[in-house]
Amino acid sequence: MENRDLVRVSKRLSLALRHRPGAFGLRLDGAGWVPVDDLLAGLRISRAEMDAVVAGNDKQRFAVEHGPDGVDRIRANQGHSVPVDLGLTPADPPPRLFHGTGRDALAAILAEGLRRGGRHHVHLSPDVATARRVGARRGGAVVVLTVDAAAMTQAGHLFYCSANGVWLTDTVPPQYLTTT
Repeated sequence: MENRDLVRVSKRLSLALRHRPGAFGLRLDGAGWVPVDDLLAGLRISRAEMDAVVAGNDKQRFAVEHGPDGVDRIRANQGHSVPVDLGLTPADPPPRLFHGTGRDALAAILAEGLRRGGRHHVHLSPDVATARRVGARRGGAVVVLTVDAAAMTQAGHLFYCSANGVWLTDTVPPQYLTTT
């Protein structure tokens, strides 16, 4: 499969598993899982195409498992705009986390902090390189912000770590942000 085909299928998987499952005739369970066979039929892709996207996704956005009912199932690891409970438990983050964004958003972020928008959480990276890659996804100049996760934790903010190592929190107030 060519890289552009992988990207196209990955974007469709994200749309189906994170934002608009009904558009593909899918119904996610309470934890965001859907049977693989339902996903393949809804997206009209092969198991090989799905497996290639799951294995080749550098951000490990998707998880596949053999469910308790014996049926293979898939879900997105985070980033949902539809209601799901990923079963995440609070975890102690490293002292600093990072967030990549476009330069055009910097003034608003420094004034208002990071907000989750239509998603369940704000997404934070464990290292500058990952944050830079995330921030570059929309093109343009990238800015990486450092989040003082240690101070946030001391102030009572909760953090969660998704299955693919993305750190999640409800909000990052501006006093915990600095430009890297």
